[in-house]
Amino acid sequence: MAILLRLVAVLHFVILSPLAFGAGPVEYIVSIDAPQSHYVNVELKIAPKQAGELELFMPVWTPGSYLVREYARNIDSVTASDAENKPLNCAKQSKNRWKVTTASTNPITVKYRVYSNELSVRTNFVDAEFGILNGAATYITSTQHLTDEHTVRLRLPLNWKQSVTSLEHPVNAAAHSYRAVNFDELVDSPILVGNPTLHPFRVGDVEHFLVNQGGDPYWNGEAAAADAAKIVAEHQKMWGMVPYKRYHFFNLIAESSGGLEHNNSTVLLTSRWAFRNDKNYKKWLGLVSHEFFHAWNVRRLRPKALAKYDYQSEVYFDELWIAEGITSYYDELALVRAGLTKPKEYLANLSKQIETVQTLPGRQKQSLVESSHDAWIKYYRPDENSTNTTINYYNKGAIAGMLLDVAIRKRTANQKSLDDVMRLMYQRYAEKDGFTNVEFATVASEVAGNDLSAWFQRSIYSTDELDFAEAFEWLGLQFKVDGPKEGAPDAKEAPEAEAKDSVVWLGATVESKDGKFSISRITENSPAFSAGLNVGDEMIGVDGFRLTELIDERLKQYKVGDRIMTLVSRRGRLIELPVILLAKPKQNWQLEALKAPTPMQSESLSSWLHKPVGK
Repeated sequence: MAILLRLVAVLHFVILSPLAFGAGPVEYIVSIDAPQSHYVNVELKIAPKQAGELELFMPVWTPGSYLVREYARNIDSVTASDAENKPLNCAKQSKNRWKVTTASTNPITVKYRVYSNELSVRTNFVDAEFGILNGAATYITSTQHLTDEHTVRLRLPLNWKQSVTSLEHPVNAAAHSYRAVNFDELVDSPILVGNPTLHPFRVGDVEHFLVNQGGDPYWNGEAAAADAAKIVAEHQKMWGMVPYKRYHFFNLIAESSGGLEHNNSTVLLTSRWAFRNDKNYKKWLGLVSHEFFHAWNVRRLRPKALAKYDYQSEVYFDELWIAEGITSYYDELALVRAGLTKPKEYLANLSKQIETVQTLPGRQKQSLVESSHDAWIKYYRPDENSTNTTINYYNKGAIAGMLLDVAIRKRTANQKSLDDVMRLMYQRYAEKDGFTNVEFATVASEVAGNDLSAWFQRSIYSTDELDFAEAFEWLGLQFKVDGPKEGAPDAKEAPEAEAKDSVVWLGATVESKDGKFSISRITENSPAFSAGLNVGDEMIGVDGFRLTELIDERLKQYKVGDRIMTLVSRRGRLIELPVILLAKPKQNWQLEALKAPTPMQSESLSSWLHKPVGK
């Protein structure tokens, strides 16, 4: 048996040897010899285009995730040798660049190791069970070769039978061998290795795959694939065309969360317990919808700054509210149109988004354009003051998308919609030089048959409050009004009753850790803010009594207008600070349909939720 295993191992190596694979300008052999070590060994074969010095680099970020992540920090043992296996000088020039001295244009070999133990949709992860390899986190290349073909062949542990990717399999090549037409395609094509389960389904005469890694027996892959097919069909119908040859949903059921889009695939993270939990499963469906919508919006229909990727520097642009916000608008809307959620569920989710935006002080400090531009330094690096100074381009962008959609519907008597804007944008700008906010606003105005520049100035460029009145009047919606309950006081007594029922408000988020109650966040202009409480203060007592639970429990003993004396420890110094408690701001952001809508409002609401218009 031992001899047989050694023979299999030798054959495994021979099948994947360089002799079995055609030579090209840039080739990689990616070996996972000991997956439990989390290391991936990479052998890069690259032919310099001129003798002298060859500069190599590794991306510092990946498209779809706008933060410099310094992938080279996981690289070690970089060496280079010539065609005769003689060592070459390989000197590191900066955090992600190396310079190799060559005497000819013959291919050289660069070897390096990648530590891969960060389970996310934008990094590498390898363990004894499976591996997910993302391009930006794996491959070193040369700026001379960005437009050249890049080929990859994998050497996997013997008990790993599959590698799955959107890359093409070269003709007559060995198993686990793939070809990318250029470096962009290589970065854009994650590879899942191990023993995943594939659930194929065909929509629009195109093959799709739900690729489940883990989850058995808790995930019903066939049922999930059937639901994904409904989402795919809905988006294909809305866009009116299919831009890919096949598509993979890499569903890593690994007790994590997140998603990242690619041209012909997406990587999703979820939990084994999500499928049987209706709420969590619908969140997963929303994630599927969101990332799949990106196959059109931002992957092919790109902002001008992303028309050509600069993998070594931040790429600042102001259109993320379109790329992510409008995608966030359509992700949940598609679930309603596909019959996977009910209108009440959609309105409830939209209500939560509105509440999130309208209760953040940051909405008065940062516009959607500014939020888009500052994603590199703010969105991915939130701190305790972020809610006071920033806005989320996902949530506010989704709401803006809804308001723009309805604005167009109203101006065209439901004959046109945001769907038409997205299709026309795709026709004019997809896979070309990209678009700007100005061009998007121009197309929206063209579709609406009305100048929408004032709408864009207020909703996108300024920090003015969003105007819901026009949309709600057209759709027959309102924020829920809580009327007098049975047995409640009459109108004259209502204000007093309301004051009595008001919840006292401190305006500080207090967390318990290691037996201490520390302030992690303070809302601007709140009682805590006005009293001088600081983030990081340890709250010890109130009115001479030690805190033994979170302060929200203690505050139930007080009423609006009470003055309390707090005792805090600030870097070891005990400080007493008086606080005047106020009433927690009350605003109902829950959407509901009018009880007596007009026929036009009923028709408009139905059209919006159930069927696209304008095609």
